[in-house]
Amino acid sequence: MEPIISAKNITFAYQSYDEKQSRTVLKDISLNIEKGSFVAVLGHNGSGKSTLAKHFNAILLPQGGTVMVEGIDTKDEDRIYDIRQRVGMVFQNPDNQIVATIVEEDVAFALENLGVSPSEIRQRVNDALKAVHMYEYREHAPHQLSGGQKQRVAIAGIIAMRPDCIVLDEPTAMLDPHGRRQVMKTIRMLGETYGITVVLITHYMDEAAKCDRVVVIDEGQIILDGTPKQVFSHVQILKEVGLDVPQATELVYELRKAGYNIPQDIISEEECIEALEKLMEENHVHH
Repeated sequence: MEPIISAKNITFAYQSYDEKQSRTVLKDISLNIEKGSFVAVLGHNGSGKSTLAKHFNAILLPQGGTVMVEGIDTKDEDRIYDIRQRVGMVFQNPDNQIVATIVEEDVAFALENLGVSPSEIRQRVNDALKAVHMYEYREHAPHQLSGGQKQRVAIAGIIAMRPDCIVLDEPTAMLDPHGRRQVMKTIRMLGETYGITVVLITHYMDEAAKCDRVVVIDEGQIILDGTPKQVFSHVQILKEVGLDVPQATELVYELRKAGYNIPQDIISEEECIEALEKLMEENHVHH
């Protein structure tokens, strides 16, 4: 199956203001994103994860290597519009993405620019707002909404475009725990309901643990890539690059270090409880 996004040997450096120094942020990265997958890209600040994300819909172009989106080279200037219709992007700060003074007008904004017919716009806006559970706020002013609600409006604006892939660059970084949960639920629904491919850039381990695949970037290179279970079993490597692991994984890691025989690929609290109960039974410990 042809990947939806294919990055081959991409390198990218930011020039400093005086042009004397450049800082290489991506070093020969190759990565395929499969259609319909839910991929988390993890890394601490400055690791290159956001820079990589911006290559996926041609906000940035690789200085070396190529990025293909459904077979289109992102360097092809004539196809930039096609690329952005296929890959939508949601940023960290929803205030930077909201352009209109009424929620439904904001969701309709890009569609109007694309010349979609008014009746089709109406339908898509309603569908998108219902999908993110913001339909009842359609006539509200966006600035009166909470952070989580604004972020869901921003996601609705992208859903209305009907892209094949949505890249979310730390969409929950500015939200409280409740807002984070709401937005994560919405993101998960994109794949399940619409079959949209989701790339989630995050530094929250619990968010990454719920994805199909986790890619860990450090200093512009991919150091781990696999299922959450595979990636989070490398506790030592993750700690060395300044990342945490899910709490359940951390507990299991410490117990294993202390000599307890417990599986190392545990990432959820449920699995952890099950393994601890089993361990207690084996050691004849009564509750």
